[in-house]
Amino acid sequence: MRDEFDLDGLARLSPFPGTNCESSTGADSLNVAGCGVPRIERTVQVNVSAVEAFAVSQTTGPLRLKWDPFIREQHLLDGAERPGKGVRTSTTSRHRLRMISMYTSYRPPTQVGMKMVKGPSFFEAFGGGWQFKAVDDSTTDAVWRYTFTIRPKWLAVVGDPIGQWLLGRDIAARIGAFAAACSNPEIVAEALVQTGLGESIP
Repeated sequence: MRDEFDLDGLARLSPFPGTNCESSTGADSLNVAGCGVPRIERTVQVNVSAVEAFAVSQTTGPLRLKWDPFIREQHLLDGAERPGKGVRTSTTSRHRLRMISMYTSYRPPTQVGMKMVKGPSFFEAFGGGWQFKAVDDSTTDAVWRYTFTIRPKWLAVVGDPIGQWLLGRDIAARIGAFAAACSNPEIVAEALVQTGLGESIP
């Protein structure tokens, strides 16, 4: 999969909630300033409203499988019907790696944050998130971002660059697929229903 998505000034957006790290610009795989935590992010502009872009990004189950090339299986846990702060999600990747994550923030239509609760043993911690900025009523800038630390810590000097490269490829492919999904009216309509965000569109 070719990495065809470049960053722009959106890298100046704030880091994940709960961190004291300052965001940096000019690179798509970097260490968060003052934290030593690798961060990978990509941006894309889509021709839908911020609410619609947000809804597509938070799809789960069979609808998610229609567009996300990384996902093999994904569903909400603990009987949750919709995503929200504190809700846990089980995700199995196409590499057959499973992770249980929890929403640390859920603020339609601007921001989502999550953290790993349980996952592959080589991750000490893993976080991800989206940020959305409306350009106008039918155009939105979207940022997708990962942060991670690996274990054992002494492996970071080798593991961090490898992780940045591998995750960079994945996130580039995924945000490209997300953009394609946003251009599909059927997926957008289903996403609004699944997330319950259709009610917020006049």
